[in-house]
Amino acid sequence: MHPARPFRETDIATLVARARAHPFALVCATDGTRIHAAHAPVLLDETDGAPVLRFHLSAANAVTAALMTGSRALIVFTGDHAYVSPDWYGQDDQVGTWNYLSVEAEGPVTPLDDTGATRLLDDLSDLFEAGLAPKPAWTRAKMTPGRFEAMLPGIRAFSLAPARFEGITKLGQNKPQPARDGVITALSDREDGIAIANHMRKLTS
Repeated sequence: MHPARPFRETDIATLVARARAHPFALVCATDGTRIHAAHAPVLLDETDGAPVLRFHLSAANAVTAALMTGSRALIVFTGDHAYVSPDWYGQDDQVGTWNYLSVEAEGPVTPLDDTGATRLLDDLSDLFEAGLAPKPAWTRAKMTPGRFEAMLPGIRAFSLAPARFEGITKLGQNKPQPARDGVITALSDREDGIAIANHMRKLTS
């Protein structure tokens, strides 16, 4: 987490929307000696307004082993981001930085049984296959009978109800508006900067 308090994001609706928009996350855990990390698609549900995250990893992954022995998990979602050149501020003695959006979810995990793991995998394929329309959606019904069940022991699925759920909205809030306007203009002319420029505009308006 960035230490500057103006960038700290705690609005639950904002964090949920951001995590759902960028669901391929970094899952971290420790075995007491080393910190391990793995990338995984993470689904975010809400139960009575509180976020609940579901994900799966290979059974052979070091993160899985750490989680199965009681490690808490830290899940990091990286949202839109862009480099900011000091030239764009129109001010002297500035330095380069990075504007970005992120979410962190931390807490103990609960292993899911085969039924919960199957439901997670079905929900993942439903979500991401829908984004490929008009391609007919893939479902596990297309698999050879018994093949899915044979593959299922190769993964471990988990849910996490975060004890800590917060993020960073670093969009130059610590700069005067003319400097921010210069950054917005410059980023708007770059394909890799348009998304952050739009976030900066929304924060200004």
